[in-house]
Amino acid sequence: KPAPVDNGIRFFRTDLGNGAYVNAHMDKVVDTRLATTIGSNGITVSTTEHLLAALRSSGIDNANIDLEASEVPIMDGSAAPFIFLIQSAGVETLNSPKKLVRIKNPIRFENESGWAELTPYEGFKVSFEIDFDHPAVKDTKQMLEHDLSIESYNSEISRARTFGFMRDVELLRSKNLGLGGNFGNAVVLDEYRVLNKDGLRYSDEFVKHKMLDAIGDLYTLGYGIIGAYHGHKSGHAINNLLLRELLQHKDDWEVVTLNSNEKAPQLYVGDNCQLS
Repeated sequence: KPAPVDNGIRFFRTDLGNGAYVNAHMDKVVDTRLATTIGSNGITVSTTEHLLAALRSSGIDNANIDLEASEVPIMDGSAAPFIFLIQSAGVETLNSPKKLVRIKNPIRFENESGWAELTPYEGFKVSFEIDFDHPAVKDTKQMLEHDLSIESYNSEISRARTFGFMRDVELLRSKNLGLGGNFGNAVVLDEYRVLNKDGLRYSDEFVKHKMLDAIGDLYTLGYGIIGAYHGHKSGHAINNLLLRELLQHKDDWEVVTLNSNEKAPQLYVGDNCQLS
C-alpha cells in the first residue's frame, strides 16, 4: 500500500490484529539463518530480502505491506514477480526530496565465513564472489560485478532464484521447516547437478541470486546507498553486521538530500522525489 513521506517500509501482520507492525530496518533483524527475518515486540516477518530488493530496484522509499502470516511469500524464489506487480500497480511521487546514504570512506566487516565492504562510488555498484565446492556451481561464473541501473537489474539479476541442496531440503523438512520449498520456487541441486528440468535462468544464476539478496539486505539501512558493495562468501548475517558496522563509523558516511538540480545515481527513479 502507498505510505506517506518518511514512513519507510513497514510490514503489518494482519493476522495478529491491533495494527501489529515491524519496520524493515537493520536494527530489527533478529534472524539471518536461511533468510532475513525482522522482528519487534514479538512480531516477526521472515524472508524479507526478495521483496525488499524489488522495492529498492523500483525506487520505492515508502510502503506499508500487509501480511496474513509470518513469512513473505516466496513466489518463484526471485524478486521478479514483485517487480512485475509494482510496475503493474504504478508508483506515487511524493512532494519530498529523496534521501540517500553516501559512503565517504571504506567500511568492512569480516569473519571466518567471509566478508563484505562498502566503498565510495558515485552510483551504486555491486560485486560478489561465491565459492561453492559443487560441480554444477563450479561450471558457472562465481565472480560478478554490476554497475546497476533499473533496466540492467530487472533483466540481469531480478529473475535469479534462491538455490539449495537436496540434502539440506530433506534435513529442513525433518525439522518441519522449508515445507513450501519445491522446484517452482528454487534451484535445487543434488550432489552433482541441477535437478530442475528447465535448468538455470542465467548461466551465472547462483552468484546473481547472492547479489539480489545483498541488495535486499542493504535496503534495511532505511536508505538507498551511493557507493559500491563488495561481498566475498557473504550472506544475510554478514550483510546485517556490515550495516551495524557502518553505523559505528559516522564520519565515514553521510545522509544526502537530492535537490531538483541533482541527478540521482543509477537504480533510483522518481525525479529525485520520494516514491510510495
